[in-house]
This record gives sequence, C-alpha cells and structure tokens, in this order.
Amino acid sequence: MTQQRPSAPAEQRRRTAPTGQQRPSAWYALPAVAFFGLFAVVPMVLVVFLSFTDWSGFGFPELSGAGNWSRLVEDTEARDALGLTLLFMVLSWVVQTPIAILIGVWAAGRQRNRAVLSSLFFLPLLLSTAAIALLWRSVLDPNFGVTQSLPLLDRLNFLGDTDVVVYTVVFVIAWQYIPFHTLLFQAAARGIPASLYEAATIDGAGRYRQFFTITLPLLKYTVVTSTVLQLVGSFTTFDTILILTGGGPGDATRIAPLYMYIRGFSGFEFGYASAIATLLLVLGAGLSLVVTRATGFRSMQSQQEGA
Repeated sequence: MTQQRPSAPAEQRRRTAPTGQQRPSAWYALPAVAFFGLFAVVPMVLVVFLSFTDWSGFGFPELSGAGNWSRLVEDTEARDALGLTLLFMVLSWVVQTPIAILIGVWAAGRQRNRAVLSSLFFLPLLLSTAAIALLWRSVLDPNFGVTQSLPLLDRLNFLGDTDVVVYTVVFVIAWQYIPFHTLLFQAAARGIPASLYEAATIDGAGRYRQFFTITLPLLKYTVVTSTVLQLVGSFTTFDTILILTGGGPGDATRIAPLYMYIRGFSGFEFGYASAIATLLLVLGAGLSLVVTRATGFRSMQSQQEGA
C-alpha cells in the first residue's frame, strides 16, 4: 500500500511556517469590537433614531416621522451653516497642508538643533482645545489683548469684524492642528530611501528639484490621509469656535457642528439636532470615500524602492 504524497502547496506551507506558530484566535478581537460597538455603533444608531423623533431632552422621545428632515431641507440657517463649514474646510486644508508638508520634511532631516526646534513647535499638541481657545481669545481681545499694543494690528478687531473673524478662526485652528499633521509628514518623509536622493544628486538635481520629483510624489498617500482627517475634523470640531467667538459676530462663524450644538443644548431640540448630526455623519463619510476613491488610496501600493 503506497502512501499518498502531500500536495506541493501543503508541503511548501509546512516548510515555510514557523514551528509552533498558530493563527490568533478571533476571540482576541472581541474587546476591540465590543469597545467600538458600544462607543461608536450604538451612539450612531441612537442618533439616527432620534432624528425621527421630537425630543426636548426630558421624558421619552416621540416619533415624528420625517418632520425633522423636512425642516432641515427648508432651514436656510442650516444651509448657511453647512456652506460656512465647507468654506472652513477648504481654507483649513489650503493653510495647513502646505505648511505641514514643509515643516514635516524639514523635521525629518538631520539639521542642527532640529530636535529642540521640533519640540517647541509641537507644544500645541500638549494643550487642550479649550486652553488654546481661551489663550487666543485673550491675545486677540479687542480691548485688553496683546494685539492692541502692536502697530497696525491695533486697528483690527480680529474677533468682532465679520470680514476678519473667519480668517482668524482658520489661523487658530491651523496653529492647533498643524503640528499633528506635521508628525504624519515627518514620519512619511523619514521612510523615503536615501538612495533616491543620492542618485538624484549624482544626476545633478538640486534640493528643490528633489523635493518636487521625489519627496512630494512619495508623500501622496500621506497627503490623502491628512486630507481625510481634516475633512472629518471639519464636521466634528466646534469647541474652538464656541469658546473663541460663540458663532459670532452674528452668525459669521456659526458652522454646522456649532449650529447642531445650539439647537440641541440651547433650544432643547434634540431630535432636530440629531438630524443635523446624521447629515454631518453622512457628508463626512461620503467625502472621505470620494477622496480615497479619486486618489486611488484604497489600492495603495508601496512606492519605495525595493518594497
């Protein structure tokens, strides 16, 4: 009786598999799945449910059908807030991304005193959002702020002028979040093989040519990651504006997340606020999917030499 020889793939797997190594059990993922389900999926489901109810925060929610959604379609204030949110999103990306790329690439180098300067630059990451908003509100105060003692700046009301306040808020948000995105670009720039720069130097390419032909193309997917994070952040961040301007002057800085907060916690219209929150969730997820599909991020492949 002849013994059947194992198939080639099975024999190859037996040779290449490390001794004693087994596939981790699916039970190891249970804590993470339970945490995500409890603190992400369940709240989202509840918010979607509340968007079809009429609830003031007291008692039990009463089903109202699509009343909140019909109101949201006709609400001009909601449309203005959403348009302002998109404006903040674009301005924040235009300001934060180029600066974060340049500083991240610089911080990835071996310049003298780079570590000390990078540590000072990353200090905003250690501060809370509330502390940063209070700090800049004090600095930009039109009566007692530091800017009132500086020439030319003392004529501007950074928090009270409707033509200036939008750019002021964009500046404060950029000051807070540029260090975070810089870390992303710093890590990505350090992963670029040095042999590429050496070959470019031999070919006579200067520093600026190397940046635009080597560094920037290899940072493509990091730019996509940073962009998606900024898109999602634009639909969730409101505390900086709440403390800094309160949505004013007038409604000049009343973005959609802040409008949702005002409707829910000031107007006690939690059903309507839930409808706004659901809309922001859908828009944020949709824009993120569009960006990842348009840039080919989902089919990402390594662009490094030999990888």
